[in-house]
Amino acid sequence: MPEGEGTATLLGRLEMFSELSQAELEELAAVAVPRSYEAGEVVFREGDEGSTCHVVRSGALKATKAHPDGRTIALTELHRGDMFGELALFSGERRSATIEALEDTTTVALLADDIRRLLVSQPSIAVKMLAALANRVRGANERIARQSFQGVAGRVASVLLAQVEARQDEGAEEGRPDVVSDVVVAATQADIAELAGAARESASRFLAALERDGVVTLRRGRVIVHEPTALANYIH
Repeated sequence: MPEGEGTATLLGRLEMFSELSQAELEELAAVAVPRSYEAGEVVFREGDEGSTCHVVRSGALKATKAHPDGRTIALTELHRGDMFGELALFSGERRSATIEALEDTTTVALLADDIRRLLVSQPSIAVKMLAALANRVRGANERIARQSFQGVAGRVASVLLAQVEARQDEGAEEGRPDVVSDVVVAATQADIAELAGAARESASRFLAALERDGVVTLRRGRVIVHEPTALANYIH
């Protein structure tokens, strides 16, 4: 999905919009608003009022939620073609999670009024959107369940591997299917620890061990993964 791809094509790749005609996609794209965020910038915070959803065009973001005991729970990572903020479209509910850019990111924003107008004219899209929301909740629950049974090594390796696979998919979409090594993950060690639901010190120790083994190279604000397949050995 190249950066220069049209907004209508980007939206048409989403399952919930896949049955729209080209004319309908163009109509939706006409009201979409381009947005950009720098690495570390917060798109919105848990508890904020919201009336906009986003589709990721480029970059990566993380979704986190505050636990009553003060911890921050990582829900998911978001990459090209992912949608977030959908709940605000239905009832104007406050944001259920915090979304922060892991790297420089661009999105297209869709306003609630425009989406509601689409749902009234195309009820089948409402069904698809509800299914997508259910899948999102199911995925978050499965991730939290996996994390509760994994050690720090497994959780950190899982986060890194997910980042690597997303970038390899991007390379394949851009006509570079040979991108299989030396993948640059633009995230700090603190970001990786948070996504893994681990203490920063514990995650950093494991990352340092990976560097000693030649699997990764640690740089400020990024991790260069030399042997992606080796990460799977730590996931149990």
